[in-house]
Amino acid sequence: MAETAAPLAAPRDVTHRRVLAIALPIVLSNATVPILGAVDTGVVGQIGEAAPIGAVGVGAVMITAIYWIFSFLRMGTTGLAAQAGGEGNRAEVAAILTRVLMIGLAAGVALIVLKPLIFALAFRVSPASAEVETLARSYMSIRIWSAPAAIAIFGLLGWLIAQERTGAVLALQVWMNGVNIVLDLWFVLGLGWGVEGVAVATFIAEWSGLAVGLWLCRTAFRVPAWRDWPRVFDRVKLVRMAQVNGDILVRSLLLQSIFLSFLLFASDFGDVTLAATQVLVQFLQITAYALDGFAFAAEAMVGQALGARAVATLRRASVLSSLWAGVVCVLLAAFFWFAGPWMIDLMADVPPVQEAARQYLPWVAAAPVLGLAAWMLDGIFIGATRTADMRNMMAVATAAYFAALLVLVPAFGMHGLWAAMLLSFVFRAATLAVRYPALERAAA
Repeated sequence: MAETAAPLAAPRDVTHRRVLAIALPIVLSNATVPILGAVDTGVVGQIGEAAPIGAVGVGAVMITAIYWIFSFLRMGTTGLAAQAGGEGNRAEVAAILTRVLMIGLAAGVALIVLKPLIFALAFRVSPASAEVETLARSYMSIRIWSAPAAIAIFGLLGWLIAQERTGAVLALQVWMNGVNIVLDLWFVLGLGWGVEGVAVATFIAEWSGLAVGLWLCRTAFRVPAWRDWPRVFDRVKLVRMAQVNGDILVRSLLLQSIFLSFLLFASDFGDVTLAATQVLVQFLQITAYALDGFAFAAEAMVGQALGARAVATLRRASVLSSLWAGVVCVLLAAFFWFAGPWMIDLMADVPPVQEAARQYLPWVAAAPVLGLAAWMLDGIFIGATRTADMRNMMAVATAAYFAALLVLVPAFGMHGLWAAMLLSFVFRAATLAVRYPALERAAA
């Protein structure tokens, strides 16, 4: 099929205003995520029993982990759609949206069909008491029916970010979490539905979120190509999408292996150290939430610049988005250093845990600065869809991390474990930086 890819306009200028316009709504959107988790826990906590709290916690973690497998749809879609937009290929931009929606809906249906096997494996990996498991199964059995919506939303978010419509991403996130919170309060505290009420609230929020997301993407459905089936099912495009998403999945699994092994090794140092580590990991989550906005800005702008074959624009997008991310990282590092003890006391009212967390706080304060390049290069390479490089360099960085564990943990204990974690950030950045010149050559 012939492509109508003549550029509609020259590449847009990359300015500080443009970077912030993309990044700040994502930062605000991410800020709503922990609020929902707190409300979920708070409403079941009013029941007055421990089991419902544990059930919602276990069930939510398991469902989130299952859905997370498909988060590659968000990243892969952003790069592909941004490049098509940079080429001026509106037809391909619309067709990409149809493809990712079909993939998301099909994946969700597959999860529903495989529900008995998935639940059996999940509870074998993370066993719980009989009461908690029963309630958690009830929760998950309701939540799984919104899997098609939840996974399709990954693709919608990626498509919106590619268009630099992060205000729409914020609106969608606020809608879903707002509906979820209101229904949580009504179903659990008002109607007394307990754990099932929390699940039904999320089920409704996710399906309504898909409806709102489709409305936000309505401009794509004005382009006839969204239902041009020969284009949508173009073999070359589908193979390319599969390659990109497969590479991102492998890369993400390797990255997850680093974080899971970090917590696993931390448990060897006792319950107090593990609890302190769990507290400090929340600081890393805050860093990730803050930097996501600037990494997403890099994804969108780099993808568009590469599609337009504008190397200078690509480089400026990489530099300006990283510059603002660097400002945020320095502020975060200072905040963690000076306000960290107060935050630790707020999150853990156990003196031994507080003391242990303070001991390792300097590592967390250093994390934003040492992790900056890794986060931003991830965004740059996703936007350029240089996903094979991401996969391969992540494999090298993962091997280096585990080698560092073998050397540093026996010598320095928990400090060695934290050092290996931060070195994994440096390994990721260094290996991707080596491949950056090839990215610019591809854009040229």
